[in-house]
Amino acid sequence: MKKIFDFISRFAIVILAIITLFPFIYMLLSSLMTYQEATSIPPKLIPSKLNFSNYAEAFSKAPFFRYFLNTIFTSLSTTLGTLITTVLAAFAFVKLQFKGKKWLSLFMAALLMVPYEITVFTNYQTIAKYKLLDTYWALIIPHLASVFYIFYLRGFLEGIPMSYYNAAKVDGCSDLEFIWKVLIPMSKPALFTMGILSFITGWNSFLWPILVTNNKNMRLISNGLSAFTSESGTAVQLQMAASTFAIFPILILYFVFRKQIMRGVSRSGIKG
Repeated sequence: MKKIFDFISRFAIVILAIITLFPFIYMLLSSLMTYQEATSIPPKLIPSKLNFSNYAEAFSKAPFFRYFLNTIFTSLSTTLGTLITTVLAAFAFVKLQFKGKKWLSLFMAALLMVPYEITVFTNYQTIAKYKLLDTYWALIIPHLASVFYIFYLRGFLEGIPMSYYNAAKVDGCSDLEFIWKVLIPMSKPALFTMGILSFITGWNSFLWPILVTNNKNMRLISNGLSAFTSESGTAVQLQMAASTFAIFPILILYFVFRKQIMRGVSRSGIKG
């Protein structure tokens, strides 16, 4: 009976892996097809000839190098900002005592239930009011803090004994010195995971850049995929080539640091 159960479990894992990986494999293969092959019905899975020229043509259709630099800059900026604000906020919730702490915590927990789409329009009005449209500030400022990451790191910091903080205060350390010399070194797995996930979120940003930028030179790499759609149709093979270029840096980043990400998630107590 156990062998049958193991076989079914492994078979289910294989099926799920195929379902998950197929879109990526098909995207890669389609990026090497001709337009006729990419749009054929029934769909063709294997290109008759590897057309690597699709990548060069895709880059000539849109300023992808500019999009790439924009995405790198905004993703790194929002990641650094998120790490700073998250560390300070999580430290305050775990180690400090202040009036209204419980109610503030409940309020922030309630914010986790608010859909992202609801906050988009409020953020847009704020950015427009301060005349920050079509600037890097518009792409960065709304993403400098995350309630989710605050609670994520808070769960990790609660595992650090309060005696460490008390001992540091006795030795004359300020709160910032404790954060820099004790808390951050002990929280590296969680901070590393937060940094990677925050960077991936910034890299994949699509809706917000469209709302706050009219100048195409301010767009991010995900927005560049629309360059292959026109009234006459979509150049599917070029769009797939651009999509492959856009997604591969993130896949490489994940596979290189997957162990650190999993370690940070497991030690924080957050699963799934």
